[in-house]
Amino acid sequence: MSRNWEGQVRAHADDAFAIVVSRYNATITERLLDGALRVLRGAGVPDPRIDVVRVPGAWEIPVAARVLARSGRYAAVLCLGAVIRGETSHDQYINEQVSRGLGEIALETDLPVLFGVLTCHSLEQAIQRAGGNAGNKGEECADAALRMADLLRALRGA
Repeated sequence: MSRNWEGQVRAHADDAFAIVVSRYNATITERLLDGALRVLRGAGVPDPRIDVVRVPGAWEIPVAARVLARSGRYAAVLCLGAVIRGETSHDQYINEQVSRGLGEIALETDLPVLFGVLTCHSLEQAIQRAGGNAGNKGEECADAALRMADLLRALRGA
């Protein structure tokens, strides 16, 4: 299959997207959400086809993502959060389990489950990745969701 995957992707008319966003570190995660919504809307996804689900923290993202992915209603599930290193190593345990869980859900459901969870050493790093000098990882997550939904549709011959 030869297909050009460069440039802006337009959403398929029937595609719906779910976004799971952590309430913890909301000053960061809301910026990620804004970026994701901007890209989805720009690709032609109407608001009624975007469901936003808020969870308490990054730890809770996988269980919500799993329910959404198993529902069969979505072309992709975007997962947005921010885990910032503190004085202990708790961030490493959270990051490892969240990333592993989301990967397992994607493979289990054959659905794009996008990892838009920032894993930063500092608040400053998180700010830079949520619309600062390093771009907006929510935007990147939404772009990847659109591309993966399109790719999987093509691979399945739909």
